Amino acid sequence: MALSTVAALQIGSSPEGTAQTLADVLAFEGEIKASGARLVVMPEALLGGYPKGEIFGTRLGYRLPEGREAYARYYANAIDVPGPETEALAGLAQRTGAMLVLGVIERAGSTLYCTALYFDPDQGLVAKHRKLMPTGTERLIWGQGDGSTLPVVESAAGRVGGVICWENHMPLLRTAMYAQGVQIWCAPTVDERDIWQCSMRHIAHEGRCFVISACQVQPSPRALGIDAPGWDADRPLIRGNSMIVGPLGDVLAGPLQNTTGLLTAQIDVEELVRARYDFDVVGHYARPDIFTLQVDRRARHTVAFTD
Repeated sequence: MALSTVAALQIGSSPEGTAQTLADVLAFEGEIKASGARLVVMPEALLGGYPKGEIFGTRLGYRLPEGREAYARYYANAIDVPGPETEALAGLAQRTGAMLVLGVIERAGSTLYCTALYFDPDQGLVAKHRKLMPTGTERLIWGQGDGSTLPVVESAAGRVGGVICWENHMPLLRTAMYAQGVQIWCAPTVDERDIWQCSMRHIAHEGRCFVISACQVQPSPRALGIDAPGWDADRPLIRGNSMIVGPLGDVLAGPLQNTTGLLTAQIDVEELVRARYDFDVVGHYARPDIFTLQVDRRARHTVAFTD
């Protein structure tokens, strides 16, 4: 057996902004080291924030000036990739010996992307995945990624891939990730509902892989001192429910609720061969004579210059 410790860091974006959120993440250095984790997954939109409840001054057919101001503030809180924040996170990976996977709001020109970044302890920032399909009104503020950012990368714990929040509900995207040999499925999210736990267990069972779901945790609107129409002022905005799941759908750790913390479990990717004995979704249980999937991995550019 080759056991590795993996972890989900359940933490929320600070209302004080990205600099404070980064400081909060870096403050976990000692705990990550002590855990011996070789992989730490953090939530969606952690650096940059998930503006739950914000409408950005938009109604169907028109946009209000205050919405443009809200977007400008959100844009200012996002990060450049690479940039000073990614340098700090690369340093954290190096000092702890853990690969880090975490969600950020990435600036690219005047467009924002909901992105997952991968930091290797030796090589720093090695890959990123931009969310392919922002959900609902997320499309007001985030662009769509393309097939060029669907990485699966090697780590000390195993082959790591990541899918962000409701992208996990896209069957063809899951198939594309399975086909790349993902062993540890990372799911940065802000979905804290009980049904999300069912999805995580299903993906682990379907893909015969380990799943690490890391969700933000945010206190109630009353605690934050904000107005959230239609929301119970004393109910947490996001309660967490981070969890780690084994390849037969068994819960190894969590769910962790209503608190910041490092959730850990020991895994052995050698178990996956046994788990896939009776079900390999892109192998012996597939029917390529009937069903096939084509994945376009080319980067898409609006303008191409040639000399």
